[in-house]
Amino acid sequence: MRLFVLVRHGESVLNVERRVNGDPAVEVPLSERGEQEARRLGEELAHVPIDFCVHTRFARTLQTAHLALGDRNVPYGVEPDLDDIDVGELEGQTIEQYRAWKREHERSDAFPGGESLDAAALRYARAFRRLAARSERVTLVVAHEIAVRYAVNAAAGSDKLDAPTHDIRNAAPYLFDDVALVRAADRIEQLSERSK
Repeated sequence: MRLFVLVRHGESVLNVERRVNGDPAVEVPLSERGEQEARRLGEELAHVPIDFCVHTRFARTLQTAHLALGDRNVPYGVEPDLDDIDVGELEGQTIEQYRAWKREHERSDAFPGGESLDAAALRYARAFRRLAARSERVTLVVAHEIAVRYAVNAAAGSDKLDAPTHDIRNAAPYLFDDVALVRAADRIEQLSERSK
């Protein structure tokens, strides 16, 4: 059995400000609390032999990984398909504005100048398939709330990617074996194609 530890990054400064960020070029570091969460994750994983660590192009995921793994000799890799959703013109707007836009649109509608929730979901499914095809025994995957939420719900066979689990805590580990990760990818694809 191969193990995948999926984790949302530690709390970022924009999480504190309740603003959205879908552009990896915008520098958004962890908050002080986020740094503490990442270190706590490291304590929780201290006795797990991590063979590989995957993070996104967003600095907050790499910062979380570095704080969690400390001086452990673990190779790192970047997976752009696990990047947060490109919210286009909503970049930097409040969570409330982001949610208001979502309420008025379908999952298949792209954010103005960005991508749709379905397009992002299909990216996540591709990334999960690539990860499941790797040979490492234990992989730490530091990504974003929506990617982890979709994986958790899809692997459980939910009819909704956003439910029943909706709130993904920062730096909390969710464990998948390779079969569950592929099952999540399959279900994400099914649900994303169905909404079109």
